[in-house]
Amino acid sequence: MDRKEHRYCVIMCGGIGSRFWPYSRTRLPKQFIDFLGTGRTLLQMSFDRISGIVPIKNILVITNERYADLVREQLPELADDQVLCEPARRNTAPCIAWATWHIAARDPEASMIVAPADHMITREERFVDSVLTGLDFVESRDVLLTLGIEPSRPETGYGYIQVGDPVEGEISKVKTFTEKPDIELAKVFLASGEFFWNSGIFLWKASTIREALRNWTPDIAAVFDSTDAATYLSVESERRFISEAFPACMNISIDYAVMERAQNVYVETVTFGWSDVGTWSALYDLSPKNSDANVTQNCNVLAYNCHGNIFAVRGEKLIVADGLEDYIIADADGVLLICPKSREQKIKQMVTDARLKFGDKYE
Repeated sequence: MDRKEHRYCVIMCGGIGSRFWPYSRTRLPKQFIDFLGTGRTLLQMSFDRISGIVPIKNILVITNERYADLVREQLPELADDQVLCEPARRNTAPCIAWATWHIAARDPEASMIVAPADHMITREERFVDSVLTGLDFVESRDVLLTLGIEPSRPETGYGYIQVGDPVEGEISKVKTFTEKPDIELAKVFLASGEFFWNSGIFLWKASTIREALRNWTPDIAAVFDSTDAATYLSVESERRFISEAFPACMNISIDYAVMERAQNVYVETVTFGWSDVGTWSALYDLSPKNSDANVTQNCNVLAYNCHGNIFAVRGEKLIVADGLEDYIIADADGVLLICPKSREQKIKQMVTDARLKFGDKYE
């Protein structure tokens, strides 16, 4: 069998994207939105990138069950057993564990790409080359590989990877992981040249990550080991099992559960124009700007003495602004957000405060 037939991709598509509030809402998270006006949502663009690397029949989307219909609507190419629906949110480790046991039941020789649904890649040919290089590396070794992005600024919203000894080409042993540093530490990381952003894109053999999960998070592995392979080969049997077993998994990320603890972790440093589009500032950086460095997202704006802002307003409303610098102005579904870009890390707290005061009206 052609090696490509053993290659699979898991697209993680269950997040709410609360840092993109009020555009990204519980009923329609950011991965289902066409942010750049290209005619394709972030999920669809992720699918398009991957479909050139693995067979479409080997692409899985794992999402919260409330978004199953959205996934099927946006990706009609997928069969029923290619959309895995989580009955509860349990972070990325249980998500990846389920996908791993599901794939291993079908193909013990499988290798896997794991990628979030809401990333933006601007140099897709380089992305394909980097992923193929990474797959060749992991398929001949029992290793866990993550893709590291060369940082362009002292970003506090990303995790960082410190590279160790080089192994092959752009692939090195991982020395340390650091979760979202403060601004002073991020500046040190940037200046050192040894630290790369953690993209959250992973490559490994199914057998390797399954063994790592058994070693480092045995409680999670035991959940998926508690039934036989035949369960994962039947859509109905798998759904019944997952509905009972999945909520019992601990809520933990794959980074904390495995990547920061295992000894066989490597990083491939890549340059393919990556952004996780996790914040309004990230979208601002990706978007075309006018002579005053303002970004307008499909809306009508009259701006006076304004610089470095992003205006995102749905509908026909005209925005008139004077004297704003480096602000987010976003209006969607009954919520108007006006916030300095420098304080956008507070948006998640704003969402929580809105829920506490107004219930789920503005979620």
